[in-house]
Parts: sequence; C-alpha cells; structure tokens
Amino acid sequence: MGQSVLNDLNLDFGSLFLLFVTVCAFMVPVAIVLPPVPVRKSDALLQTHSRAGVRRSKSALNNQYDAAQHAPRDGRPTTVQSLLIHPVKSCRAIEVTRSRVLPQGLEFDRLFTFAQLKSPFPMSLGSTDAAKSKHRWEFITQRQFPRLATVKVDLWLPDEMKLRRQSMKVTREAFLIVRFPWKEDGWRGLLSVVLAKLGGGAAAEPEMEILLPIDFPSAAEIKEKGYTFEDVKIWNEVVTALNMSPELPRELMLYLGVSNKLGLFRIDPNRLREVFRCAPVKEDAGYQPVTGFQDAFPLHLVTLNSLQKFSEEVPKDDQLKELDVRRFRPNIILSGAPAFDEETWTRARFRPGKSGLYNDAVFHVSCRTVRCKMPNVDPYTGERHPREPDRSLRALRDVDKGAPLNGCLGMQLTPLFEVDSVPGSTNSKLGSGLLGDDDPDDGRSAWIAVGMTVDVEERGEHLYIKQ
Repeated sequence: MGQSVLNDLNLDFGSLFLLFVTVCAFMVPVAIVLPPVPVRKSDALLQTHSRAGVRRSKSALNNQYDAAQHAPRDGRPTTVQSLLIHPVKSCRAIEVTRSRVLPQGLEFDRLFTFAQLKSPFPMSLGSTDAAKSKHRWEFITQRQFPRLATVKVDLWLPDEMKLRRQSMKVTREAFLIVRFPWKEDGWRGLLSVVLAKLGGGAAAEPEMEILLPIDFPSAAEIKEKGYTFEDVKIWNEVVTALNMSPELPRELMLYLGVSNKLGLFRIDPNRLREVFRCAPVKEDAGYQPVTGFQDAFPLHLVTLNSLQKFSEEVPKDDQLKELDVRRFRPNIILSGAPAFDEETWTRARFRPGKSGLYNDAVFHVSCRTVRCKMPNVDPYTGERHPREPDRSLRALRDVDKGAPLNGCLGMQLTPLFEVDSVPGSTNSKLGSGLLGDDDPDDGRSAWIAVGMTVDVEERGEHLYIKQ
C-alpha cells in the first residue's frame, strides 16, 4: 500500500514537471516577442506621433574630437555641424538636423524649467512674521543638482501618415516625455529592473515618465489641472510663468536630491523676458529682443575648433578624458571656423549651403558667453568634476574686460529677421518637415539646418555687460 502511494506521488511529480517544462517552452518565445512590460505613456504616442531628433548612434557629434575634421581648410566654409535644443532647462539635450528660429530662440528650446521653493535667508532679528513666512520660487540647474543631466527629454511630434492610418484628424499637438531613472525598494524594484531589461535590452534601466503638452494650456485647462501663474526667479530677473507642479511625481524630487518643494514652470509666450545689455536695440532689430528660460540670450553658439584648442590645455584624468561640447549647452555648433575667430563676429549670415533649405538666417552676435561651473558636469553621467574645466576656463579664457576673473567660451546670439523672410516670400519656402513649416503671422521666423554655411558680415569688439 505504501509503495503504491509513493509510485502515485512520483507519477504526479513527473507529470507536474512535464507540464511546467511545456508551459515554459510555450511562454519563453511569447515573452520574447511580447515582453510582459508595463504600458508607458510613450507607447501610446507611438500610434500617432514620431519622436524628433537624431539618435546618439547617428549623431553629427560622434566625430567632434577629430581635430583635422573641424579645423579650417582653404576653400571650405564654416558650416553648421549640429543643432541642439533643450526643452527642459538643464536636462538632456535633443539633437536635431534643422529647427525654426523664433525671436526667443530655437523652437522648443527652454520652454520649461524646474524650480525650488525657497525661504528668505538670512533674516534680520527684527523681521516680521509676514516676511519670515514669505517664500519664492528660484530656478534650479545642474550647478546645484547635477543629476538633472541624466533626466532625458523626448519630443514627440504629430505624424500625419500615422494619424491618417488611424483615421484620426490631423493635429499639430506635440508632447514632451520626461524620463528619469527610478527603482522602488524591495521586490518591486527587482521586478522593475527585469521588466526594463525585457523591454529595452540588457543596458536598460527602470524609468519613470512624465507627459507634458507642448502647447500652452487654455484657461479652462489651467483651471482643470490646478496650474497657477506665479513668479519665478532666474538669475537676477523675476518672470511670471505657469506653475505646472501637479504634473511632477514626488519621486523626481527624491531622485534629484531637492530638499525643498520642487516646481515645474512653463514659460508664458505672452510674458517672455526682454533682453537688453549687449543685444541690439529695438530700433535696429525691428522688435524688442526676448527670450524664454535661457540664461540670458536667445541662442548660444560654440565652434568645435575653439573648443578643441581650449581642451588641449585642460588637464585630463580618469573623470575627464575629453570635453564633450554638450557640457557647454550650445544651440548651434559650427565646424571649420578658425579658433576663437567667432569672438570678433558681430553679425553673421547663415546661407543654405548643403542644408536643403532656401532661406538665410541672420544673427546679431551679441556677446561672449561667460562660463560658470556647470561644464564640470558630465552631460551623460551627471557626475561633477571637482575642478575642470572651470579652473582652466578662469585661467586661460579670462579674455573679456567686462567679466574679469571669469572664463569665456562661445557666443550669445540674437535673431534678426529680414523683410524677405516673411511667409510667402521666396526665401521662406520649405518642404514639409518634422519640426513644422508654418511661420508666425508676423513673419518673425527663419530656419536653420545642419549643412548651412556662415558668412561673417560684420566684425567688432565685444565687451560683456553684467546683468
């Protein structure tokens, strides 16, 4: 009797094992084809939108350290090597092959900024309770929170073909997906790691996503979402912008290491910051120069040859092997210009060249870019070098009498718009493109693209004027 029961148990165990192997053999290929990963916000956008930008493997900056490639050569003009936009200030850049130029800078650049709510400090002994309780929003960057460099931003633009395939109305509604690494503690964290690698490969990490609309919300949407208009300080300026903090998960504050309340501000297109100092005056530009959440001017230009010449003098170590141009947060990156020649430019015209465009883009070269310690942060790892390149910038690039004891690298630009760039003119014609092709009604827009060539129309001296 006992032997019979034992045989039955062995038979049952063998049957269960065979069933387990059969299920695994069936499920493994299914899991490979359809991995059991959670649905992300970006998965839904795949049905109607396309992600803008150049993949890192195809980047025009992959050869940025090749000195011979970017040095000036007889007969070869200075050209646009790459274009970068930063939709969320201090977060990961998006490389594009062309962009519309608006009065406030490249389209989609610096639309958002993170900020922290700070108490007034220090306070005098005689301060009132009202003064002590007054808080204010101040923008944050990689200077204080270097992990912002690892926050990725994807720009999703409507795809007409996908929309028609879905029998949906063609729209111009675009979105940002903000992604940052995040892993829960315990078994949930382990599961998120497994699912991330199933969906994205061995190098993938679990991430949390935030979906943000590009279009400025309507009054009804602002009320429905609980957004508020509040003042936020950026350097020495205070601008009223839209506080979209309800969109932020608490995990982002923990990831960045922000101890104060974290906010997300969207620039109000009707309350852009006016630019004075070294910018052209309204009578010369034809409009009052403005900017969004950029540090000071609408656009920033860096030439690769200048960066390489400077980089040769910067001490390298295990933490700093090369100076990636992305450390300097430029919009326009040029190849083929003599080292530091851009510091003599005061007006530059970008011509179509091999870009495929039909228009010129003209810029007032307003002043040098005075550098802070932010280039010390690695643009991919978010790790901050304790000394470089800040120390070398101060020692070797103290070249502007208006900013003594500060290092300078790169130039600040203000767009100029000509009469023949208005919609319908010969110079404004473009084919349909990923970043849109509708000019504003006032005609103040142009296009810039990789492959354009640079003509320096005016030269002069630069003297930085502090804010």
